Amino acid sequence: MNSSDMIRAVDLGKAVDTALGQLTILKGIDLEIKESETVAIVGASGSGKTTLLSLLAGLDVPTRGKVFLGPYEITAMDEEERAHVRSEMVGFVFQTFQLLDSLTAIENVMLPAELKRDPDAEEKARELMARVELSHRLNHYPRQLSGGEQQRVAIARAFASSAKILFADEPTGNLDTRTGANVIDLLFDLNAEFGTTLVLVTHDERLAGRCGRSISIASGMLVPEGAGAPA
Repeated sequence: MNSSDMIRAVDLGKAVDTALGQLTILKGIDLEIKESETVAIVGASGSGKTTLLSLLAGLDVPTRGKVFLGPYEITAMDEEERAHVRSEMVGFVFQTFQLLDSLTAIENVMLPAELKRDPDAEEKARELMARVELSHRLNHYPRQLSGGEQQRVAIARAFASSAKILFADEPTGNLDTRTGANVIDLLFDLNAEFGTTLVLVTHDERLAGRCGRSISIASGMLVPEGAGAPA
């Protein structure tokens, strides 16, 4: 593995059993993503892009192939070991925000650092809440926040984890155009500041265009560069 690679997938495949037989979702994915790169995974619905993101993040296991995050081969690990690597290296931003309803905004942001027993968890959370312009919403619960505000809290939480890699799955999918544009600006501003490796799945051309490169996927396979994006 190249020392500058943050993520590498080798001959990655995923199949699931259905009532109609085995369904192949991904086949033969080879992929390298460098440290601090920003990469969009694009493709039509059902192309396999979210499954690929889940495998790269160690949230799911492949049928075949290997995935490396930094020096770790996560496909050689059990779930407990993968969870440890995720807690040390990975942050997430989801389309559905995934905030804990029983925690306030600042408590949601503090959670990743608290799990690492970081004594500065609250101070870091307050700084990030200020960066996402939500200092006036620290003690509000998710149900008291708009969709855009919830996604900004989720972004603050992702960066509070001091993750080396940030995975984002349709981060603007539930937001209107103006709010989505503001969230995109915030995501890339913080990403540039922290030097995080960013990998995101999106249908949003604006979002994909902000990344250093795009990876197109169709019918479970990567589309060769120059072949055009899948319809």
